Amino acid sequence: MLRGLDILEAIAEGARTVAEIAAQTGLSLSTTHRLASSLADRNYLKFEPRKGYSLGQKLIELGFAGYREADLRKLARPYLEELASRTYDTIHLAALVHDEVTYLDKIAGKRPVEISSRVGGRKPVCSTGVGKALILDRSEDFWRHCYRKEFGGESDPDAMAQWMARMRSYIGLDYAEDFGENEGAIRCVAAPIRDGSQRIVAAVSVSSAREYMDRQRMQGLINEVRNTARAISAELGAPGKD
Repeated sequence: MLRGLDILEAIAEGARTVAEIAAQTGLSLSTTHRLASSLADRNYLKFEPRKGYSLGQKLIELGFAGYREADLRKLARPYLEELASRTYDTIHLAALVHDEVTYLDKIAGKRPVEISSRVGGRKPVCSTGVGKALILDRSEDFWRHCYRKEFGGESDPDAMAQWMARMRSYIGLDYAEDFGENEGAIRCVAAPIRDGSQRIVAAVSVSSAREYMDRQRMQGLINEVRNTARAISAELGAPGKD
């Protein structure tokens, strides 16, 4: 993997031919050709006869995705801090990456309990509140795909039917919950963040230990979390909701 990164860096710095890339990386010509060809097959590199190698579409897309995530973190941070100051609980900003929840930002809570998450860490979709919020605008076929991926292809059909029914109920309400499905002692309220096209691009959540998050408090947090998500969405150009 590191040799592949060396090749990408060499091309980013201007190397184009196999000979130039090999000279810059110290790799043999055969190894350079094999790795560069594999990267081109995956669209991380682009090869043109007589021109050589250049950065591919996939790498450019990843670069833009990283830029957007960094920009989103910066934009959302003041709203996350404000939510944290009002709730005293752990706040997460997350996005969906390869059908998994990926944490973009976290503000630790002030409760005497630690939430086992970290920026860059991943969690499942269907058993987390923030994961459910991230897929509210997806098709039911996608919901089933995520559920089977998480719980196995031979999932209990009754359990999946109950989960699907709960997901349908969240759509019109624009929030989602986790009643300890991922971690038994932790509960969560989450809401989706949308861009100018109304597409869900991220989600924000409040998480805490069960003793600080009974059903009544979860209900009371819904508007807090939803309003924070909508404020961030407005910054991204999403139209306001009544």
